[in-house]
Amino acid sequence: MSQNTVSIVGLGPMGRAMAAVYLDAGYRVTVWNRSPGKDTALAERGAHTAATVQGALAASERTLLSLIDIEAMYATLGEADLSGRVLVNLSSDVPEKARAAAGWAAARGASYLTGGVNASPDGLGKPESSIFISGPQEVYEAHREALDLLATTDFRGTEPGLAQLYYQLNMTLFWTAMTGYYQAVAIARANGLTAADILPYARYTADGMSGFYEWATPAIDAGDHDGGAERLAMCAASVEHVLHTAAGADIDTSILAAHADLFRSGVAAGFGADSSSRLIGLLHKG
Repeated sequence: MSQNTVSIVGLGPMGRAMAAVYLDAGYRVTVWNRSPGKDTALAERGAHTAATVQGALAASERTLLSLIDIEAMYATLGEADLSGRVLVNLSSDVPEKARAAAGWAAARGASYLTGGVNASPDGLGKPESSIFISGPQEVYEAHREALDLLATTDFRGTEPGLAQLYYQLNMTLFWTAMTGYYQAVAIARANGLTAADILPYARYTADGMSGFYEWATPAIDAGDHDGGAERLAMCAASVEHVLHTAAGADIDTSILAAHADLFRSGVAAGFGADSSSRLIGLLHKG
């Protein structure tokens, strides 16, 4: 079977973008989606629509899955014959489920790679985008060239849950940053400002976080929690000011209150003079 073939199961925005990248690269692309109609534009560009998911699997050695989660993979593939197939699951889920899915695929004769896509659909095909990959290294190497068309692949190891672990770590940073931004915009609007008014300062803060990560990482890994100019007690006071600014603007404070509670716990535990990195230890339930 030609190396320039790929099947894509799941045609949400990400799946459609994947198919478009491969069509642009001259691949023979076969697509399948549970609900009809999402393949129209791709078919007009030359993609083949499989009548069944088994037909999609049979059309290429490798099938990329772009589904809501791993449970959707089980439901979608059902009793399909997976013998000799390579499944690259680029759906988001938790590491434990990725490990179980790899075992499930192996028991049915398939090779399985876990992937985590660090890009929005319109970022696919761009060199600055990346995809975490984990699973059998020989399978990864055999399909690396095709996967690199979507985004630069970052192989994290043979353990199948690793790609999802790294991906969810990135998502932890992303979603908390996004909700923080929304909180700031809500407070700004309550005070007569717009998102455009605070954009330069939001960008400045976001850029500054990169420097903070660089500064904090070696100290955290060395177990050095010397507060210096970044004492936990001072940080806790700042978080309280943010919380009360939001409350004074009649903005929901539930997210900010959770942050304030964490900082208060750090001070109550006697870490007020230490770095706020002490909070990492408090986040471990054990």
